[in-house]
Amino acid sequence: QVQLVESGGGLVQAGGSLRLSCAASGRTFSNYAMGWFRQAPGKEREFVAAINWSGSSTYYADSVKGRFTISRDNAKNTVFLQMNSLRPEDTAVYYCAAKGSLPFIVGRAENHYDYWGQGTQVTVSS
Repeated sequence: QVQLVESGGGLVQAGGSLRLSCAASGRTFSNYAMGWFRQAPGKEREFVAAINWSGSSTYYADSVKGRFTISRDNAKNTVFLQMNSLRPEDTAVYYCAAKGSLPFIVGRAENHYDYWGQGTQVTVSS
């Protein structure tokens, strides 16, 4: 069983930055592909970014490419999402997800991931 706990959300003005963290339990965190998703009010949850087990491959939604950066620290069992140049349309609950079963590959679909955090709210004011 893997537990994921997100932190770092909050209220920021447009153009500002936030850094989200996702702390994971489990001794095999370094095997897992990790992803970030978000859900805005009244909308479906959508893919934001993903990273493979080593951090050597990253993937982004077109809407955040060039503004967001996903990274990980396997020694600390943590994955990060650095969000710059934030826009009001980035307002959402952000969720961390882990692919904890074979194959440990990166995916963009929700059902690719086995474990989910509770989410952290990000609000961007105009």
